[in-house]
Amino acid sequence: MKVIEFTVHTTTEGSELVADVLWQHTTGGVAILDAADAIALQKDKRVFWDYIDESAVKDTGEALVKCYFSVETAAEDMRAVREELDEMRERGGGYLSFGTLETSQREAESDEWAEIWKKHFRPLHIGSRIVVRPVWVDYTPAAGEEVVLLDSNMAFGTGEHETTSMCLELLQTVLKEGDAVIDVGCGSGILGISAVKLGARFAVMTDIDGIAVESAQHNAQLNGVAEQTQVVLTDLLGQTDTKGEIVLANITADILCRLAPSIPQYLKEDGTLILSGIIEPKLEQVKAAYGAQGLTCETQLHRGEWFALLFSRKK
Repeated sequence: MKVIEFTVHTTTEGSELVADVLWQHTTGGVAILDAADAIALQKDKRVFWDYIDESAVKDTGEALVKCYFSVETAAEDMRAVREELDEMRERGGGYLSFGTLETSQREAESDEWAEIWKKHFRPLHIGSRIVVRPVWVDYTPAAGEEVVLLDSNMAFGTGEHETTSMCLELLQTVLKEGDAVIDVGCGSGILGISAVKLGARFAVMTDIDGIAVESAQHNAQLNGVAEQTQVVLTDLLGQTDTKGEIVLANITADILCRLAPSIPQYLKEDGTLILSGIIEPKLEQVKAAYGAQGLTCETQLHRGEWFALLFSRKK
């Protein structure tokens, strides 16, 4: 079957933000091609190279971000992506360099892309206990490890993105046996499923994307935690009166700020709020928005272009 390969020309600095835009419009995976990644591997003393093409490790600061659209929806998807890229440049252009944001497209075979994309994934260790394993990869867990299975073809959220991995790391530092967990903007369901695997009593997961909701439900079934999870298609939490010891929201800073008066309402006293998807220009704005709700920022993680924050609420 034919698909449309869509490529955005950007910078190392802007590549993750561009990838986030593409993830909103494809369920077939997003790839970042960046010499900076090869350079980082070359410097990693745990990796040994017999030979490397010098042209592959010349850092120009440029990056390509690729995804694939179905032929039937490609025109509309590409139009929507270009509009969002223009909006992103307007919002962050004074702080971040996005390069040209030129786009190109070509026809490709979907089977070829699917196999290449699948080969990219390996069991991913996050924090001290979570191992994210694609369903097509075998892995035997070590003592104390909890394996989260993901059928990653279905929706975004594999754990590789810095925002997701930071949320999972922070979750492991605060979650206690029997906690109730709420995940706003759940994507593939990786955070809520991980919480249950780590000992949460149950997890409520919400998303405004129907594909994400289906993916989270599918992955919950895959992991045998469907009975301990509730996945809701909603713009926030309007269809649940649950309050959690832990609330997570891995979305964008602008939306986090807009939801600041609402999200803390679902956090129990002495609860913990974990936020991610925040770029540096928006960091203080997010802190102020949640500080105004009586929350205290206890921990701040920074990885790549992204920040994650852990807030506490004291009685």
